[in-house]
Amino acid sequence: MGGLTIPTMDDIDIRSKKVLLRIDINSPVDENGKIIDDSRIKAHVETIKELIDKDNSVVLMSHQGRPGDKDFISLEEHSKLISKHLNREVIFVDDVIGPYAREIIKNLKNGEILLLDNVRLISEELIEAPPQQHVKTFLVRKLTPFFNIYINDAFATAHRSQPSIVGFPLVLPSAAGRVMEREVSALARIFNAEDTPKIFVLGGGKVHDTIRIIENLMRTRIADRILTGGLVAELFSVAKGMNLNTKNMEILERMGILSLVPRARKLLLSGAPIEIPVDYKVEINGNVIEEPASKITGVIKDIGPATVEIYSSLIKDAKVVVLRGPMGVIEDERFRDGSKSVLKASLEGWGYVIIGGGHMISALDKDMKIDNNKVHISTGGGALLLFLSGERLPALEALSMSMTNRVMNNAS
Repeated sequence: MGGLTIPTMDDIDIRSKKVLLRIDINSPVDENGKIIDDSRIKAHVETIKELIDKDNSVVLMSHQGRPGDKDFISLEEHSKLISKHLNREVIFVDDVIGPYAREIIKNLKNGEILLLDNVRLISEELIEAPPQQHVKTFLVRKLTPFFNIYINDAFATAHRSQPSIVGFPLVLPSAAGRVMEREVSALARIFNAEDTPKIFVLGGGKVHDTIRIIENLMRTRIADRILTGGLVAELFSVAKGMNLNTKNMEILERMGILSLVPRARKLLLSGAPIEIPVDYKVEINGNVIEEPASKITGVIKDIGPATVEIYSSLIKDAKVVVLRGPMGVIEDERFRDGSKSVLKASLEGWGYVIIGGGHMISALDKDMKIDNNKVHISTGGGALLLFLSGERLPALEALSMSMTNRVMNNAS
């Protein structure tokens, strides 16, 4: 992936060791601080089980929220949910690097699992710096002596250059966990020259981010077609000189999207294979109406049926489909059809499908069958964005450095 070789759990001896496992169980919480979605917690069960089955003792490390935010809470509830999904006890300690935590780690027996408290209680964890600098942090220096191995299974934080992500690989034999490994191998297909045509379905409201992605897709010449929806489609429609009416233009102006028109126009002029909707579902005085893109009178809320048909036929012939961001305002049931239809076409096609971002995942219907051999649902928000934007991910760089160091040490 991007020229990096990442060690996996198959590349190191992980039997009867003391393992530090960095996971990402950062979960949405309600106003009372209770977890309302434990999907990220469930994702790591496979890696933890494999390590326990190989007679290791496992210390889990994760963050939750940021200091000052309402979701910056203890990981005590997380430990109970991990216990439930593993069907075995997970010890929780309300400490990270203090004497209490270190004593429990020291006495942990093979087969036992310990979850440390929120790693962001340690202020160093909020600092972005190179791995060589993070090796010197208290977090890394205090904990390293107690472990034989470090495993990073936290792809969703792979874009962070923080001590728990990049510090330990330079001082401990390290590898990617199963979640990280799956993410890396799925995303590697985006760069595989043999997997073509590749279609990117890009929508939603994060237009600044999506422009960066499209600019990288053009630099690398990866995308055969880019199908747009949501505010992304509106931006490129304006860049093509289409009249979206005063109300839609006011919305784009208010959101700071019209400032991106010159960049969008430059992409179009450079030959970017960008498709824009030919019709939309719009709202007029609370009523839903279908209108051609050339004669928009209402507020745009979703792509229309003709666009769905065109997009679906293109998707079904693709070898790789990457979906990021919805086609419409999916929070409103009346405007979910566009997103659901392109998802359905992707799942029914014969290509490999990568679904990134919570909004597209939420558009999945219960009756949509997910074939795990050909569908990858990414856990990474910011990490996936940076990857698609062509930037290196510090977590992967650190794991690669760990592998290089190990090879050089063995050679000498």
